[in-house]
Amino acid sequence: MVEMKFLGMDFSCALGSLGNGEFPEKDCLLPLISKLLGYCIVAASTTVKLPQILKILKHRSIRGLSVLSFELEVVGYTIALAYCLHKGLPFSAYGELAFLLIQAIILVAIIYYFSQPLGTKTWIRALLYCGVAPTILAGQIDPLLFEALYASQHAIFFFARIPQIWANFKNKSTGELSFLTSLMNFGGSMVRVFTSIQEKAPLSVVLGSVIGIMTNGTILSQIMIYQKPPAKKEKKAD
Repeated sequence: MVEMKFLGMDFSCALGSLGNGEFPEKDCLLPLISKLLGYCIVAASTTVKLPQILKILKHRSIRGLSVLSFELEVVGYTIALAYCLHKGLPFSAYGELAFLLIQAIILVAIIYYFSQPLGTKTWIRALLYCGVAPTILAGQIDPLLFEALYASQHAIFFFARIPQIWANFKNKSTGELSFLTSLMNFGGSMVRVFTSIQEKAPLSVVLGSVIGIMTNGTILSQIMIYQKPPAKKEKKAD
């Protein structure tokens, strides 16, 4: 059988079965679906935070948004990306992290812009990240510390969502949170669980996606619950 590989995906097995009038077997089809879904997530991740960015710029407001949540998200993406690079996982298994990190940094910068004037603590956090992030991404830290750091990033992502979830609950409003961005975050976490298992990623990677399903699902449900119904137009008097 002639091998037909593209971006690490082997189509020869599936096409061979279809050519013989047979449906591809599970062991042949699932890895291919996993790769395809993985690349779909990577492609979708290039714009996942764009709706949130555009909503803030349109309304020139960060009403209801937790700055700490978005800052912790940047830290979490940095650690997760560095770990996947260090472990040598296939790009389809983690590629979205690179695009999400770039967008998350842009989003925090925009939030800072609309949070003027910035306090001293905010500047210290920003400078500390700029100083430490390159070292982490380069993997130039002790392997045991790296494992501990990656284990902690699940807690970071979890606690990154808690301030926003609490703010939504307290205000009974989700402010300028984007429904589309939250929906894509939730959907991406669900698909990533499947692809991580198929790619035989470490259990810690799968756990991170499961946490993403729970936290992103909570925020998505809050957006739907607290969404204000459209105002009814009053009838003009005759």
